[in-house]
Amino acid sequence: MNKEKSILLDSVIIQKSGLDSTNMDDEIVMMDLDRGKYYGFNNVGSRIWQLIKDPLTVKEINLTLLEEFDVDKKVCEEAVFEFLNRLKDEEIISIC
Repeated sequence: MNKEKSILLDSVIIQKSGLDSTNMDDEIVMMDLDRGKYYGFNNVGSRIWQLIKDPLTVKEINLTLLEEFDVDKKVCEEAVFEFLNRLKDEEIISIC
């Protein structure tokens, strides 16, 4: 994966394959066995993770979250970019 690739609204995001994840109390916990790392996502992060099981643009992620959560558009967009960039840094998503 190219760690240098920027995430934009029209970027297509998908989960890295081969990660073990489970739903625990409406939140996703996951283990990257290759890297020996454990991740736990809150309910919004868990929802984003569910959404990117299949390729989805950042814009589509934002639109879905705006429909499902009571959040300001700008706040939503900033939070999504921040979250996706953390996932990119951890190399658990692919950016197309």
